[in-house]
Amino acid sequence: ITSMCQVLELFKATMTNLRILFVLLLCSACVFCQSTDENTLFEFQVQIDSTARGSFVVQVREDWAPIGAKRFIELVEASFYDETRFFRVIENFVAQWGMSGDPTNDCCPEIQDDPVLTQNTRGTVTFANAGENTRTTQLFVNLVDNTQLDALGFAPIGRVISGMNVVDQLYSGYGESPSQSRIQKKGNEYLEKEFPLLSYIISTNDTTSRSEGSSIFLIGVFLITSVVTFAIIYD
Repeated sequence: ITSMCQVLELFKATMTNLRILFVLLLCSACVFCQSTDENTLFEFQVQIDSTARGSFVVQVREDWAPIGAKRFIELVEASFYDETRFFRVIENFVAQWGMSGDPTNDCCPEIQDDPVLTQNTRGTVTFANAGENTRTTQLFVNLVDNTQLDALGFAPIGRVISGMNVVDQLYSGYGESPSQSRIQKKGNEYLEKEFPLLSYIISTNDTTSRSEGSSIFLIGVFLITSVVTFAIIYD
């Protein structure tokens, strides 16, 4: 009888420890998923001028603006921004891009606004708009702190985490001269002819290190499992 009671007690303790293990693994998985979602990285290869190239990396933050972040990821993964010009670069304000160089590329439907959860500080990336719920494909990088845009509904969807010096070098000599209506009609044909010095995006690449995150997660699982197993054996 005593042995049976001991076996039952050991069984109960084992089940308790297994439940604890399950909760710990679930929490670890949640942390892992959150960390990868918040660290989607895209590298933009840029032709700054006729001789110089560079790149900058944007970290997408779905926790800041989930609707806008989702649209941005879709556009980058579809290579929509390749060969697009930074057609509106204003010193001490913003560098704007996102109008297709191909006028036949009729993309995309307008999306709903996100609430503004973080400020438009230097380096943040934000969708341009023409009023409520009118965001499509155009974005800008804040070249300085533009917190006055927060109250106007401009919700950052990410930030430049490296290469801001490249963004600072984008050609700004044309200011706001390029006509957006003519870009829509003629695309890069118009821009290359009348504004040949505009900096532009060569290509974009997903540089998110999923494998590194997975390794860290697996190491964490191994350590947790080892600790709980030790507790079960020597309880």
